[in-house]
Amino acid sequence: MLRKKLTVVLALSAFVSACSTAPGNYLDTSRLHEEPSNQPKQQLTVHLIDSQLVMQQAQGAATPQVMPPSRYQDAANYTYHIAPQDILGVTVFDHPELTTPQGSTFSAGGNTTQTVGQALSQPYTSALPGQADPYGQTVAADGTIYFPFVGRVRAAGKTPSQLRDQLASGLAPYVKNPQVDVRVLAYRSQKVQVTGDVKTPGPLAMSDVPLTLVDAITRSGGTTDNADINRVRLTRGGKLYVLDADRMLDGGDASQNVMLQDGDVINIPDRTDSRIFVMGEVKTPTQTSLIRGKLTIADALTQAGGILDTDANPRQVFVMRGMKDNPTQPDIYRLDMTQPDAIMLSSQFQLKPLDVVYVGTAASATFNRVLQQVLPTIQTVFYLKQIAK
Repeated sequence: MLRKKLTVVLALSAFVSACSTAPGNYLDTSRLHEEPSNQPKQQLTVHLIDSQLVMQQAQGAATPQVMPPSRYQDAANYTYHIAPQDILGVTVFDHPELTTPQGSTFSAGGNTTQTVGQALSQPYTSALPGQADPYGQTVAADGTIYFPFVGRVRAAGKTPSQLRDQLASGLAPYVKNPQVDVRVLAYRSQKVQVTGDVKTPGPLAMSDVPLTLVDAITRSGGTTDNADINRVRLTRGGKLYVLDADRMLDGGDASQNVMLQDGDVINIPDRTDSRIFVMGEVKTPTQTSLIRGKLTIADALTQAGGILDTDANPRQVFVMRGMKDNPTQPDIYRLDMTQPDAIMLSSQFQLKPLDVVYVGTAASATFNRVLQQVLPTIQTVFYLKQIAK
């Protein structure tokens, strides 16, 4: 009898200390102290997803977009204005001594040289590095150039045709009926920056041809596979604007293909902020991204393998939204998949970036899981009681 009681005591001791003797990792919480929360639990409003809510969502999607202000409403009105660091080529017909040598090469910085013709044939390349061109007229920091017989002339802020007329007027006392032409050989003063998920990020020079958003993306090598062109960020004048380049490329919405100007910064983000999380009683909890800026509940559940037939509660398909901007008051929507129109609603309710789709657990599944946790303990107690007899 004494031996049986000793066996029971040893068994109970082993059972109580199982957390420290069982294999595997565990966290010792004896040194952790958690302050009890005195804040009352907040009630959150749940919106039922029905046809009226889907219609309201579609109407809300038509909200006018804030577009960046532009100096030119039409590309046909665009005119390039000379600025400091631009390199100019001046031609005075029948006067080669006053003309920029057309067959000569000029320095592009370092050990690189190129001809004037090469410079003219690639106006969209990055601004040329290096210092002044020995054969051209480099616009000084004060916006002026020096030209023989005319002296120092202000070029900044003028168009090439305006500067041409000014030089012709200044040469008139010295050259009979002067015929002058002015061209920009290197566009070095004005540029836009293209950053993010493009194959060749970096500056792009502004030239006499207007540069648009799609042009900038194309001339940067195009986007990478992880780029999100539905949320292209344009920073202009200290303000941020979000443009949808896909609406231009796929839908022909020319309003998104804005004309760029000096100082603009274009950022092509990745898909990090356009993720959708699918959790709960689904076959494969996962995260997915918006497809061309759109994704429905049906799309998200399909990519997660569908809901679990035995454990999911089809009445509790929740969408939790706005937790990034307002974590204490998110918008919560619920879809009842047992209703006849649920399939239609699930394929029309559009998700937004960082939404969480959560499928609730059926009451029977919760009860079964509790039993699975309790049954081993009950069996152990039963066996110990049998041993003690």
